[in-house]
Amino acid sequence: MDESEHELSVVVQQLWDSDANRLQPGQDYRISLQGKARAVMTTNDDNNIAGSPLFIYVDEDIFKKETFLAFISLLDNYESDAGEPEVVTPEEIAENHKFLDSVIKTAPMKITHKYLVEKQLSPKDTEEFKQQLYRIWFELYARRGSSRLDSSGFEHVFVGETRGGHTVIGFHNWIQLYLQEKLGHIDYKGYSSDSNSPQPDENKHILALQFSWKNGIKPKGSIFIGVSPEFEFALYTLCFLTSPNERVKVSFSLYEVEIVCHHYNQKHIGTTYPVLIKYRSS
Repeated sequence: MDESEHELSVVVQQLWDSDANRLQPGQDYRISLQGKARAVMTTNDDNNIAGSPLFIYVDEDIFKKETFLAFISLLDNYESDAGEPEVVTPEEIAENHKFLDSVIKTAPMKITHKYLVEKQLSPKDTEEFKQQLYRIWFELYARRGSSRLDSSGFEHVFVGETRGGHTVIGFHNWIQLYLQEKLGHIDYKGYSSDSNSPQPDENKHILALQFSWKNGIKPKGSIFIGVSPEFEFALYTLCFLTSPNERVKVSFSLYEVEIVCHHYNQKHIGTTYPVLIKYRSS
């Protein structure tokens, strides 16, 4: 880990410590890992190692908190098929701003903002910072293979998209996964691991998994579980603006993680998600 990654890890630890809305595994939610997913995946049920949903229980009272409410209101604002142009209504724009207003007041976003200002990567003025966040996360762009404005960083990372009707791209958020599974749109196929990755743990906050969504398949996805929207939003914004590399290693709490962060035209988030390298001894 180089010096900049050590410095970033200190900030990420502060984000983690300040995430007052994080759920506690085994208490606020329970998951069932079941088995390891097969390497080759189809939407066919014969290939399903996991016979039950991933989520056994989530205390939905947490969803009444301001940032969760504002986040969840955004999840139905998108056309999942990449290639289909997004039509953004005035109401949806207002919901985007309401979400930014809610997260910008939280401790994780305040820590991120302060650090970015110190590094001269973000404006000190809160309204100007909000404009920067809007551009990074919510401005539409044409994803690869499309000539239409069909995607945004927020949609790809937090909501998920489908390509060609059969492949799920993005979709790296546990709240969306839980809500879609509850609606019957997600079929959890099992956890993903290889010889280099640590064994997944139902009481840890990062999971690699395989699932189908609607008619599409996600052969391997990686997500945080139980963290607040403001933690993820702060973390990914931090990594996007501080790191010219598309992969940055950070250590915090019990985790050594690689944050993958692809830039789109250097102005927008293409995708971003965590990859667990190993557990750290507590």
